[in-house]
Amino acid sequence: MTSNERVVVIGTGLAGVRLARRLGELGTPALLIGEEEHRPYNRVLLAEVLAGRYTPEVIALPAPAELTRGRVTGIDRDRRTVACADGSVIAYDRLVLATGSNPVLPPLRGLFTENHQLPEGVHAFRTMDDCLGLSKAVRPGARAVVIGGGLLGVSAARALALRGAQVVLAQQSERLMERQLDPAASKLVKRHLTELGVEVHTECRVRDVRCVGGAVRSVEMADGYALDADLVVVACGVRPRVGLAQAAGLDVRKGVVVDDELRTSDPYIHAIGDCAQHDGVLYGLATPALEQADALAESLAGDATARYTGTRSLTRLTLTGHDSPFDLAAFGETEALPGDDVVQLADATRGTYRKVVVRDDRLVGGVLVGELGTVGALARAWEGAEPLPSDGGPLLHLLTNDGGS
Repeated sequence: MTSNERVVVIGTGLAGVRLARRLGELGTPALLIGEEEHRPYNRVLLAEVLAGRYTPEVIALPAPAELTRGRVTGIDRDRRTVACADGSVIAYDRLVLATGSNPVLPPLRGLFTENHQLPEGVHAFRTMDDCLGLSKAVRPGARAVVIGGGLLGVSAARALALRGAQVVLAQQSERLMERQLDPAASKLVKRHLTELGVEVHTECRVRDVRCVGGAVRSVEMADGYALDADLVVVACGVRPRVGLAQAAGLDVRKGVVVDDELRTSDPYIHAIGDCAQHDGVLYGLATPALEQADALAESLAGDATARYTGTRSLTRLTLTGHDSPFDLAAFGETEALPGDDVVQLADATRGTYRKVVVRDDRLVGGVLVGELGTVGALARAWEGAEPLPSDGGPLLHLLTNDGGS
């Protein structure tokens, strides 16, 4: 593209703000459009705001130079314009979709009112408004039920417990954070939550949210057991926000399909972050979103060689308890296949656990709980995908020493 073309970015999350900031640094300013009233913020840290550790101002992102508040309702690809809910029309030469994702709200009985709103006391946990609403509602002794035991549900349960709520976490699958962690690591996470006072139920399916007078009163399980509830947090994952792209006729599968230049099926429209599907992969994580934003900024600023070829990203979570932080990190394949070599080190007293999976002399994944001094060196070995020395000594060194991380 040429330097005088106008770039319009829809979405003020990590990906959109990073892109706008990098374009400004490269001399190609962009107009950022966001529908949230709040200053752009780091969504990854919302649980810290709910826990009372941070204020909303602390997790605010650097404000881009050109920011318009509004909700985009449609894209006219022929005219290269976007229409906003207030009736305004904004022209673009290049459009970037950084629309993120929406929370998954499962089809539970009683989850919605007749006006298709969540009942009083029932909250999603995705936006700053969700976080502030929960923060206002929670009080010491409040009975809170968190539905979902993934990364988001674990973070929400821990935050509510730190605020003094009586928390029950209901997870449908057999263990917590099953997408990232192996059974041993999940067990340590469950132990940590239990020590904070969280009552954890796995293999437990919620079927009904019971309300009285429009306010939640209990949550009923599939076996008929009911949990009294003043608050319910629905943390059942997220789904890419692709409505604008679909309505515009772009190629959408699970997410908006993009190539290595992060172009959609329309060469004048790009997509990055949670809404983008690159090489069949939906990441839904911060690191890939930031890397996509950086690559696209270089491309839009005139670097014809800039490409995004994928991210090998690491999931990291810090759960701050009453006494000390509880850290975990996971990357790659944490479950071994037949023929894989596995190295595990566990210390039950200290609550630490380290495991790596090696396939064909290459590190293909790992999970660490507790002390994470080795995580940097292990992640670098995994990202490099280089063959490991056959004697195994360096791998043990990476597992037992800080490895320069």
